[in-house]
Amino acid sequence: MSSSVVAEQQTANSRAADTALLLAISAAFALFHVVTNGRYGFHRDELQFLSDARHLDWGYVSYPPLTPFIERIGLALFGLSMVGLRLFSVLAQAAVIFLSGLMARDLGGGRLSQVAAALAVGLSGPSIFESTEFQYTSFTYFWWVLVCWLVIRLLKSENPRWWLAIGTALGLALLTKYSVVFFIAGLLVGLALTPARRYLLNKWFWGGVAIALALFAPNIVWLARHDWISYTFLQHIHMRDVAEGRAEGYIRYQFRDNANLFAIPVWIAGLIAFFTERRYRMFAWMYVVPVAIFGISKGRSYYVAEAYPVLLAMGSVVGERWLSKIPRWPRRIIAGFYFAGVFLIGAYICAVGVPIASSGPLRDFALKNNGDLREEIGWNELVRTVAQIRDSLPPDQRAHLGITTANYGEYGAIEMLGPAYGLPAPIGTTNSEWYRGYPSPPPTTLIVLGLRPEQANQIFTNCRLAGHNGNSEGVRNEESDDHPDIFVCGPPRLPWAQLWQSREGKDFG
Repeated sequence: MSSSVVAEQQTANSRAADTALLLAISAAFALFHVVTNGRYGFHRDELQFLSDARHLDWGYVSYPPLTPFIERIGLALFGLSMVGLRLFSVLAQAAVIFLSGLMARDLGGGRLSQVAAALAVGLSGPSIFESTEFQYTSFTYFWWVLVCWLVIRLLKSENPRWWLAIGTALGLALLTKYSVVFFIAGLLVGLALTPARRYLLNKWFWGGVAIALALFAPNIVWLARHDWISYTFLQHIHMRDVAEGRAEGYIRYQFRDNANLFAIPVWIAGLIAFFTERRYRMFAWMYVVPVAIFGISKGRSYYVAEAYPVLLAMGSVVGERWLSKIPRWPRRIIAGFYFAGVFLIGAYICAVGVPIASSGPLRDFALKNNGDLREEIGWNELVRTVAQIRDSLPPDQRAHLGITTANYGEYGAIEMLGPAYGLPAPIGTTNSEWYRGYPSPPPTTLIVLGLRPEQANQIFTNCRLAGHNGNSEGVRNEESDDHPDIFVCGPPRLPWAQLWQSREGKDFG
């Protein structure tokens, strides 16, 4: 056997071993999240996705259609199981970790850089958070990392057929979250300002564009038929975030939140390397453009979280090359120190962001420091309280009963958890709930959630306080602090049809 054949076999064996190691790392992260994802309860955002999954459409007020469609598959497979429904998010992030290692490999890195990239991404806040809940950001994060890997394959192989895969991933990303357009802007700027501009006249590039638009087209039609309501929604959310200070600290949080703190030098080295390496310079613009757009427009820092895995991949390659130039023992000490630091920061992020413990000091620490976890507490108790109020009513009122909600968490809780108590479907005006209307004939007795006393009395007649919304564990969250009262009321002061039109487009979550 010739030396070249032996070398090729050794290379193939090494690549297979590297792939197996990356798969093992990804599987370990996935197993960790599967084991911990059954604690607490559904997040209010998850309840909205679950509700929308019961009403499939080509679009929703607050997001495109793909995430509720995935949740519908989850409901069919697992029923109302937190572990089962969150499994899709877990698998998406496991794929992100695996792809991060592959990106390092395709950028010229060996085993050390592949493992470093995978661990740095897996132990960063975004990947950890996106694995603990079912969110559309979980899938946007995956789609963009997939796009980055596909672009690396394109630039490395110079095979323009990769544009078909890139277009497919971008079309699915657009069906997941509208803000992907700003990342696409970075991709297009990167094409125009680097030697990759040659692809702009290539038929395969335009084939990818056609695929992306074809995938996105049904949602565009839905938006046009609904007066571009999602644009109005996003404007409202943006103004709310700015008014409440949620966009403050944008630059600072790029360093604190979007990647493992100990890996800051790594992703910075990756960004510098992309600017200096002619073949892959396109990625520098794919990072700078969306970060600049969201910074100028006062977006929130996590909107660009998915831009960091490719920087960590390239930075890991740069770090591996630098380490290869120094003696063995200093190299091992530096690498060990780096991995220890990444694991230490990752452990802290997990303690804050993952429902590791169902009781005790670790659980208390997580709930104290993580508002999202607090929003998972109390939904079953809310539904049980509503059922108890319903049972306390006289038969004639129970016979014509409706339940109104003031936010999508309450709506989703009543719709998804209420059937176990025999509760009717909720009536809501938040986001896409408004399009679902109200029952015919309309109810004459209403259990009213989420309103202050003056609001309830302004909209409905003969309101009385009937119960309180909280939780037995004493966890303070939006429901317990902002919506503590539950009322029983008579019919609305306006006719139902008039009331419905008067609230059109006003109630955004």
